[in-house]
Amino acid sequence: MAAPQKKRTTKNAQSMAKGQREISISEFFTKNRHLLGFDSPVKALLTTIKEAVDNSLDACEEAGIPPRLLVEIRPDVPVNLGIELSSQESKPKNGNGNGKSSKEDRFKIIIEDNGPGIVKAQIPKIFGKLLYGSKFHSLKQSRGQQGIGISAAGMYGQLTTGQPVVIYSRTGANEPAHRFKIKLDLKKNEPTILEGDETIWEKEHGTRIEITLTGSYKRGQHSVDNYLEHTSIANPHLHLTYINPKGEESLYPNSTQELPTEPHEIKPHPYGVELGILARMLEDTKSRNITGFMKDEFCRVGAKTCENILTEAGIPPRRHPRRLQQADIQNLLDAIAVTKIAAPPTDCLSPIGEELVMAGLKSGVEADFYTSVTRPAAVYRGNPFQIEVGIAFGGKLPGDELAKVMRFANRVPLLYQASACGIHKSVLGASWRNYGVQQSKGALPTAPMVVLIHMASVWVPFTSESKEAVAHYPEIIKEMTLALQEAGRKLKRHINKRAREKDALKKQSYIQKYIPHIGEALQEILGIEDAEREEVIATLTDTLERSRKL
Repeated sequence: MAAPQKKRTTKNAQSMAKGQREISISEFFTKNRHLLGFDSPVKALLTTIKEAVDNSLDACEEAGIPPRLLVEIRPDVPVNLGIELSSQESKPKNGNGNGKSSKEDRFKIIIEDNGPGIVKAQIPKIFGKLLYGSKFHSLKQSRGQQGIGISAAGMYGQLTTGQPVVIYSRTGANEPAHRFKIKLDLKKNEPTILEGDETIWEKEHGTRIEITLTGSYKRGQHSVDNYLEHTSIANPHLHLTYINPKGEESLYPNSTQELPTEPHEIKPHPYGVELGILARMLEDTKSRNITGFMKDEFCRVGAKTCENILTEAGIPPRRHPRRLQQADIQNLLDAIAVTKIAAPPTDCLSPIGEELVMAGLKSGVEADFYTSVTRPAAVYRGNPFQIEVGIAFGGKLPGDELAKVMRFANRVPLLYQASACGIHKSVLGASWRNYGVQQSKGALPTAPMVVLIHMASVWVPFTSESKEAVAHYPEIIKEMTLALQEAGRKLKRHINKRAREKDALKKQSYIQKYIPHIGEALQEILGIEDAEREEVIATLTDTLERSRKL
């Protein structure tokens, strides 16, 4: 007999109100850390290194310093245990690594760069406060966007091991170095400084971060090793030293001393603005009339364009921006949509470039054919972007496996969520059979091939905060398709050339096989001596060899 169901209790508005309270951003991401890329021990290790490397590269490039990075993963014994664990004790209690920390699954992550360093007052906020950074409001290409990655990595380490983040930083040879130990106050989303003193550090300038966390180190497609290898391909100016948990050192030397073109910050483009954003901009502007607002707050809006927009919207040129009503704002937005406005400037972007895309592929992929394409800049939602494609084909690549796809956004490798990514979709949608490559319906091509696609943008539309997949904007997919088609045509010419060469070699082998018989026949017909017959055979063979070289 089923147990009697308990009577549901009733609550009034007053009692329900007592349970309401503000949720800090750090509390939210503590419970939803999977949104930031910390949903498994393997991925947590990768995400931590990825966020730190991104920050280091951005800082070095912005300061005009050729980046030299050290990435090290050290196995770490929990301080509170202080003893060597047995092999049985060292195993996690469950399959997802959330059991007891052990020597095998507890690591100290060290990332050290030669960048400009960080001002002492900024160190606690950068590493101990979520959503704190300088790149969110800046419309220029950069790896970081949200100001959440490195502080979230520190938060994850704190949650899984209880250890603070340790930071060393120095801004110049004549400046003191500082060492901080920081924890994140999860309720207030504020840094708690445990230590913050001057220290002795041999580097003239740069930053070093140490995060102790629980993770899982594995090799393979989604590994730290693969991520760093891809990073060196997309950043040929990077000199990287990597030490894995086994103490094995890998060196990725830079293939160029030239830094990427410096991107310049631009203002928002009118086509990318939405009603609520436009209303907030009108409220916050310092311009005293709507004409000044349009020309000062947007790019590509000159006097004539501004006049056309305001005439279409029916708004007087000298109207104060803060006096516009909701209907006026809607009219202004509608007028922007129907007015022809030049595309935004592209000096805010810093693509890799066709030559360096090929140089990166050659450094990391053994093939016998390489090609690359950099498309002209395009726009989605008012945001400029460029698509680059590189293809490596043949050589030692396996011919009976699916082609390998390397996805990049602002020079950062994307290793997870391939099926949800617009880059992957564009490769699947390319008609590879048209370019002489075998492809089954709905699958990647089967060929000895690596396809690299890079998206450079002032704001990459990632599908989540973990920044692992690019959204399926039609404008972006179109540009990727065009770039793949252009690279595919180059590949087809190479494949056709190889086919012709193979066919010519086959015919030449037939001729070579019958040259001795031709010599014997001529000897019988002309009655020549054996020596003359050998001379005829040598002459025919030499002629065949010269034709082969041609």
